[in-house]
Amino acid sequence: MTRESTRHGRLATPVVAAAALLLGALTAPAGAAAYGPPPDPAPGGPQRPYEPDVPGPRNIDALAATVTPDGATARGVRVAFDRTSRSETGGAPAGARRFVFLFDDSIRFRPESFPVCARSVIEEKGVTACPVGSRVGRGTSHVYPEGTAEVLAFNTRYANGSRGALVVIPASRTVLELTWERVTRPYQQRGYLWALDEILPPSAIPPQERAGTRRFELEWGATRQAGGRPVSFAETSAKPGEKVRIGLWSSFVTGQVVLPRTTVVVGEPGGRP
Repeated sequence: MTRESTRHGRLATPVVAAAALLLGALTAPAGAAAYGPPPDPAPGGPQRPYEPDVPGPRNIDALAATVTPDGATARGVRVAFDRTSRSETGGAPAGARRFVFLFDDSIRFRPESFPVCARSVIEEKGVTACPVGSRVGRGTSHVYPEGTAEVLAFNTRYANGSRGALVVIPASRTVLELTWERVTRPYQQRGYLWALDEILPPSAIPPQERAGTRRFELEWGATRQAGGRPVSFAETSAKPGEKVRIGLWSSFVTGQVVLPRTTVVVGEPGGRP
């Protein structure tokens, strides 16, 4: 089974032309339609169950970000995403199918150095039962039209051995699974390397009635002591004052795909598109 964004078949074009289209989609301004939707950056990860596209509003998304030192190690950082979304019609934005968090190729992660928490633990006992040190992210979900909810992210490892994270919204008892994926070559050529692929599974709510969030903030990063030495969950080889890339590939129930992205100066707040 292919990803949602390629589910309607392959274009019968030469390989060179196809590659040009993929690179064009990445270099075009965010939201531009001249080259079609941006390609899936992580098609090799877990597959979302198929759902047909539904009618709905077109979303307009924007992304801000920061990459700031975590104060624990020389290269340790916290990477914060701040996504906003609105519909062209002014109502609730369409619901999402997937988010793929894209990180600059200077940024590396050390999930193997942090404890893991299993989904079953969270579902049976709550987030307070997760091992100390397993939380690797935190943020806020801003629901439409108003209201907020705390978001927590935990380091995890799945039954097949792959590593990832669990994004949890305790107020709604929502648990979303993410996997670490290397991005495809066109994205590597644009300066990305690792991605966290988040699937929002189908639910009993009809797709056209699933309202999207108007904003979510999620910071990835954590520190702990391991063997008597500090360890950072996220690290970068970029120095303070240098620029790094951050992106957020997003797929919606309407079939729309967007790729807001930003360039961030390490150590400074307020990265913008």
